[in-house]
Amino acid sequence: MHYLELKELASRFRNSPTSEEKKLWSYLKGRQLAGRKFLRQHPVVYQTNRGECFFFIPDFYCDQEKLVIELDGGVHNSRLEKDKHRDEILKSLDLNIIRIRNADLSDIEVVLNKIQRSFR
Repeated sequence: MHYLELKELASRFRNSPTSEEKKLWSYLKGRQLAGRKFLRQHPVVYQTNRGECFFFIPDFYCDQEKLVIELDGGVHNSRLEKDKHRDEILKSLDLNIIRIRNADLSDIEVVLNKIQRSFR
């Protein structure tokens, strides 16, 4: 996929968040969590080849902390190997990945503490 197509795809994802993404975003946006800037559905390009981008679009990303946050709903139960491969690629870029189950958002304070504990 070329860069402009990638930007459009990320924009579509941002414009159709899940209810869980909306909930967590309400606590992360505007530097509310320890003054860190988070982005939603921000593309992370891990390889390019002749103008083509190979990428992932994590749910949330903090550049300052090199932190990727993924919310895992039921669909991820059938994607464990793909998620593991994705995490390995992201870790090879020196990124830290946190996976949060959607059900865990019922105790948002625990989730926010988990995120803060991952800060470098």
